[in-house]
Amino acid sequence: MPGPTEWGGSVGVGPWVGPWPTDPRYDRELLAEGDRRNVVDRYRYWRLEAVVADLDRRRHPFHVAIENFEHDLNIGTVVRTANAFLAAEVHVIGRRRWNRRGAMVTDRYQHLRHHPEVTGLLEFAAAEDLTVVAVDNGPGAVPLETVSLPRRCVLLFGQEGPGLTPAARDGAALTVSIAQFGSTRSLNAGVAAGIAMHAWVREHADLSPAREGG
Repeated sequence: MPGPTEWGGSVGVGPWVGPWPTDPRYDRELLAEGDRRNVVDRYRYWRLEAVVADLDRRRHPFHVAIENFEHDLNIGTVVRTANAFLAAEVHVIGRRRWNRRGAMVTDRYQHLRHHPEVTGLLEFAAAEDLTVVAVDNGPGAVPLETVSLPRRCVLLFGQEGPGLTPAARDGAALTVSIAQFGSTRSLNAGVAAGIAMHAWVREHADLSPAREGG
């Protein structure tokens, strides 16, 4: 269940009331001034490094990759969603720079890796024994709704408009599509990434920590 500050209203909490905790995970500045960060209640007043360390202890074994050859504005949304679903890493392929506004500061808590070309991602996946799963509505794709996703995998997305490059499609061991029923030919890349990540979570994640609020 969500904690009280996830139910709406103002974000965060004010200065700590009462004797300060001695646990080294707590940040003295946040204890004194309050914590207005976009974090769940269990991490209130914690140092950034302590939050990341705790997330690292529980991260899921799936990765997310998105191509960025034309400054895709969806990357911030993908990073924020990857943080919410506790992905191991987000890989940005192509241009290193991307608009971080959509990430809502979650990029501070999410491991990011850059690859100038798709080949770099494919080499990383092979070395880490990760199955590359392309998400694309092209020919030969298997419906995401009926497929079993590998537990250790990289969910690979193209950018808004052109979609996956031929090198990305050719390098994937599996290509899945997301069922659509309207007139638009494709989903927003950020939305598609969220759907695919949630499909992985439904199949593989231990949902008890999520039910307990993190």
